[in-house]
Amino acid sequence: MDADAPADNPYVTDPDTDFAPVATIDGSRAREQARQLREAIRYHDYRYYVETDPVIGDRTYDALFSRLQDLEDALDLETEDSPTRRVGGEPVDELESVEHVAPMLSIDQSGEADEVREFDERVRDGLADSDWGKDLQYVCEPKFDGLSVEIVYEDGQYQRAATRGDGVEGDDVTENVRTIPSVPQRLRGDYPEFLAVRGEVYMPKEAFREYNKERVERGEDAFANPRNAAAGTLRQLDPSITAERPLSVYFFGVLDASERTDSQQADLEAFQEWGLRVAEEVEVVDDVEAAIDYRDAMLDGREELPYEIDGVVVKVDGREARDILGATSRHPRWAFAYKFPAREEVTRVTDIVVQVGRTGRLTPVALLDPVEVSGVTVSRASLHNPEEIERLGVGVGDSVRVKRAGDVIPDVSAVVEDRTESHFSFPDHCPACDSAVERDGPMAYCTGGLACPAQLERAIEHYASRAGLDIEGLGPERIDQLMDAGLVEGLPDLYALDRAALADLEGWGETSAENLLAEIEAAREPPLPDFLAAIGVPEVGPSTAKSLAREFGDLDAVMDADADELQTVDDVGPTVAREIREFFASEHNREVIEQLRDRGVDPQPVEVDGGDELDGLTFVCTGSLDEFTRSEAQELVENHGGSATSSVSGNTDYLVVGENPGTNKREDADAEDVPEIDEDQFLALLEERDVL
Repeated sequence: MDADAPADNPYVTDPDTDFAPVATIDGSRAREQARQLREAIRYHDYRYYVETDPVIGDRTYDALFSRLQDLEDALDLETEDSPTRRVGGEPVDELESVEHVAPMLSIDQSGEADEVREFDERVRDGLADSDWGKDLQYVCEPKFDGLSVEIVYEDGQYQRAATRGDGVEGDDVTENVRTIPSVPQRLRGDYPEFLAVRGEVYMPKEAFREYNKERVERGEDAFANPRNAAAGTLRQLDPSITAERPLSVYFFGVLDASERTDSQQADLEAFQEWGLRVAEEVEVVDDVEAAIDYRDAMLDGREELPYEIDGVVVKVDGREARDILGATSRHPRWAFAYKFPAREEVTRVTDIVVQVGRTGRLTPVALLDPVEVSGVTVSRASLHNPEEIERLGVGVGDSVRVKRAGDVIPDVSAVVEDRTESHFSFPDHCPACDSAVERDGPMAYCTGGLACPAQLERAIEHYASRAGLDIEGLGPERIDQLMDAGLVEGLPDLYALDRAALADLEGWGETSAENLLAEIEAAREPPLPDFLAAIGVPEVGPSTAKSLAREFGDLDAVMDADADELQTVDDVGPTVAREIREFFASEHNREVIEQLRDRGVDPQPVEVDGGDELDGLTFVCTGSLDEFTRSEAQELVENHGGSATSSVSGNTDYLVVGENPGTNKREDADAEDVPEIDEDQFLALLEERDVL
């Protein structure tokens, strides 16, 4: 904030003359001054971050902030939305998961202009029977290379923030996001009572360079790129660390609101009125060719932008047109990302190594003479699979072209100069356990299963992760330590760990050992869905694991099911069924599971109380419920034969409306003549059908 303050500005004061010592002012005067200071600081934040037109200098702003902090500290005047809360809250042990108010979908994308034109054709076909097909406009926006977040406001006040996560749930980063100066604690103007917005947290280029310089000077490792810096900062367990790092945010979409505008243009205009920062580079165009021109212009000027982008996003402007087009389970049909080509450089392959992943997949990696690609030093790059090596004809010593796919993952795209007589030969035995390697199309897999040490380390990480059995205190570093000490040579060994041996490890003690053993003990009788997700069956995540458990009931039934039986389960097609069948047909995997059982691990069968009391009924929930989480309500409905979906359609029987409901589902319910019921009516229906 480096501008001089105009004399007529109502939010300007002279800290040198206007502030009496805190100890000399009474309580009512102190409260009024604190209120005025909060209002002034919010105004100056708005002028600086949204209007980019500051009206006071840095010294004056800092003095206002310090004065407010002194008043709040001395007289206990801090409020929930005070700007001083940006310095960070109390550290937490871990980031909790929270459910988004609406799905945070990904966006269909390509780097080819013809595919953008095909997107336009699909849009126009979808709108052919409406007036929107004639009056179509696109909003073109930068595709920020940061971390997507959901931020929720109620009555204009900041309530919570979450990372995108899997699109349905994300990490609760409320206190971390609160520290970002460009995130208003309170909205301005005429805002809706409830507002959930989507934004992108990023680290500006110049701030990234300065911060990396400071890290190196302190003897710390530099971040690889601004995106990694932003992601790592936002997931800090101590918000005060986040507060020290130069994060910023742009807002670009409404996830849900109690009142909605009729277009993306109107949303972005409203954002600025409410104090939510919007990128200046947004443009509205009348056809797809203008959208392609916009992308080309952004590509030409990307180096001059103060933030990193990896493409542009083209969105249908009208909200009614978006509603007509709808969405798939993965992405909206009204938006498309036109990506930039990956940045490339030439270097030499010094070696090729083969890594073994958690599922046994073998991935060849090229070790390179270090080369800088768009500001990041790259010394290794993926070769993906044996077929890709054969296609490239790459060998050690070759000169190759390296790109950062998506501007993040290094990738060998071509051989520039073949300097070797023979190309790399893919191994026919696993480099970690010497088991035979099998090819499956372009991919190669180790047949060692859970007996393979390389798969084992990653298998234990997954087994203990939140996607598995959520064994707190068993992270990657500790797993490495346990394996290096010879205490764990397989998953079953977790259940035979000795307290004394653990306590003797470097950095441990009696308390650490007891805490870990208690966590492991609590994981001896996991719910069957959790166990199926934890043991790393390929293509089986939490949702599919839950479906398998509901269909087959117990572990043995799942293990013995043939491919045809498996395909009767929702979300299980021929490929997934084959993966499941092959996993449980593996002698190694069955042996590990039996060893786990011998150590007392007993996956608990799914109990479906009452069976089919809700058979034929489909429910959708919106808002928060008192008696259950939305996930618990969904599980209850499904366990009693009903269906629980995330969107309203003509097949929906009831929309269950909780506190702070979204407008989209209610409007859809009204359009489809779907009856709304509140939580009390929902509970009464469950009781009437003998579910409760």
